[in-house]
Amino acid sequence: MSLTESTSAATVPDLVDPSFWARPYDERVALFEELRALPQPAFVRQQLPGVPWALGYRALVKYADIVEVSRRPQDFSSQGATSIVGMPPELDEYYGSMINMDNPEHARLRRIVSASFGRATVPELEARATRIARGIIRDLVERGPGDFVRPVAAEMPIAVLGDMMGLPEEDHDLLFDLSNKIVEPAGGEAVVEASRRLGDYIAQLREDRLAHPRADVITKLVRVQADGEYLNRQELVSFFILLVIAGMETTRNAISHALVLLTEHPEQRRLLLADFDRYAKGAVEEVLRVSTPINWMRRVAARDCEMNGHRFRKGDRLFLFYWSANRDASVFPDPYRFDITRGSNAHLTFGAVGPHVCLGAHLARLEITVLYRELLAALPEIRAVGQPHRLDSSFIEGIKQVRCAF
Repeated sequence: MSLTESTSAATVPDLVDPSFWARPYDERVALFEELRALPQPAFVRQQLPGVPWALGYRALVKYADIVEVSRRPQDFSSQGATSIVGMPPELDEYYGSMINMDNPEHARLRRIVSASFGRATVPELEARATRIARGIIRDLVERGPGDFVRPVAAEMPIAVLGDMMGLPEEDHDLLFDLSNKIVEPAGGEAVVEASRRLGDYIAQLREDRLAHPRADVITKLVRVQADGEYLNRQELVSFFILLVIAGMETTRNAISHALVLLTEHPEQRRLLLADFDRYAKGAVEEVLRVSTPINWMRRVAARDCEMNGHRFRKGDRLFLFYWSANRDASVFPDPYRFDITRGSNAHLTFGAVGPHVCLGAHLARLEITVLYRELLAALPEIRAVGQPHRLDSSFIEGIKQVRCAF
């Protein structure tokens, strides 16, 4: 019996289990197509050891439903948005960031950091990003063909963030390694230890900037601003970990997916090479749509409510599957085609319009654009070789390793 004939929870696999995302691409596509065809969001049953109350969740897979939930924070809470069932107490210090908050706490923190990471900062960052990209590409040419992820895709956002925050270049490998430990599904002590080390790292820098101010973002965030606001130790720690995971991981994986997509679609690559300035914006948006580096976020119904004809009870868990929404044919004609000339491309890779739309989206777009502008100018024949090694995760649509040749 197909899903369109039955909405029984028994027919739907757990969509936030890493084993589902390890399935072949065509299998995932087919299942989400069936789920989008259902009149109501499917209920997905879960069996989580030690969490008897987490019986299941509603899977929101349609573009319109995700947009509507995102613009109604009064009805759908973001508490614990990045976790499946909520963070254990030992991780509260590290993941109590604004992405997991509702207003007014969320609005206060976003206001403090927006001066350093919002749209207004992009023009002044382009020269900095260009210098960094050229250095990365120069090192790649000297090193020759090999891994693309660590020295190029990951180094770009790490180096830009490091430059903004005044982080020593010799610490880039540490940030990369700790980030990997957190996003891998090994869980348990490995995640706690990596989170603790990242927290201690930024806390030490905070103490240094309080004693010895510099012209960097850390100093701006921890010292009292004109309106009397600043980030305390815990707020800075959790915000920094958010930057490392949601910021650097998203950009790194979009850059990695871009190399694979441009290799698999040579006609799109030729268009971009022929007139980068004309097609760059469309190419970046299409890479972001197709790659969807963050697969889902969680919401919880804050009250009994109705949304697009669907009823929810207070406490219901909802998972917003951006990966599915970005392939919704009602919004994206021919959604499985990679097309850098696609006109309107209002993808949900950075979230939908609402208080939680990604603050760093403009920075991510800048980093991807600048890197590929410089990369294709220097190495127009660069391509992915072999199969990419996928990250074993349900949350991040990531590439652990992909080799490049040129």
